[in-house]
Amino acid sequence: MAPVVWQNVAMDSKHLLVVFHSQSGSTTRMAEAVIRGAQSPDIQGVEVRAKSALEATGEDLLWSDAFIIGTPENFGYMSGAVKYFLDRSYYDCEGKMAGKSFALFIKAGNDGSGAISSIRRILNGLAVKEVQQPLLMVGDFDESRLDECEELGLTLAAGLEAGIY
Repeated sequence: MAPVVWQNVAMDSKHLLVVFHSQSGSTTRMAEAVIRGAQSPDIQGVEVRAKSALEATGEDLLWSDAFIIGTPENFGYMSGAVKYFLDRSYYDCEGKMAGKSFALFIKAGNDGSGAISSIRRILNGLAVKEVQQPLLMVGDFDESRLDECEELGLTLAAGLEAGIY
C-alpha cells in the first residue's frame, strides 16, 4: 500500500479568480491563455477559479485574493454580462475587499477606453487596486498576443505566490 501524503493546499493556498465574458469567442481565447499562465507548473500554492461573468458571484470575489476580469468592448463599454456580474456582486462585496489586487483584459473593436474606465469606476468603489495596466487587444484578433495573456495570468499568480499581492 502506498503511503498517504497529506497536503493542506486549501489552508495555505492563495486564490486567483478569472471572470470573463465573450460573445464571439475571442475573449474566451484570451481568458484561456490567462488561465494557462496562472496555472503554470512553476506556480505553487495558488488556486485558480475561472467563471463566466454570468455564473460568477460576489462569493467568488470574496473568495479571491486577487482577480482578473476580461470583457469584449461592446458599444464603447464593457459587456452587459460583466456589468451584470458587477451589479450583482457589488453590494455583497462593498467594504470587504479593500486592497485586493486586480487586472483587466479587453478585446476591443474601438479603443477600449470606455470599457476600461467603466470597470475601473465600479471597482474603485470596492477599494481594490489595479496592479497591471489593462491588456488591450484592439481590432482583429491577434494570435501572437495570447503570449501576453499568458504572461498576465502568470504575473498575477506569481505575485500571489510571492506574497506581493
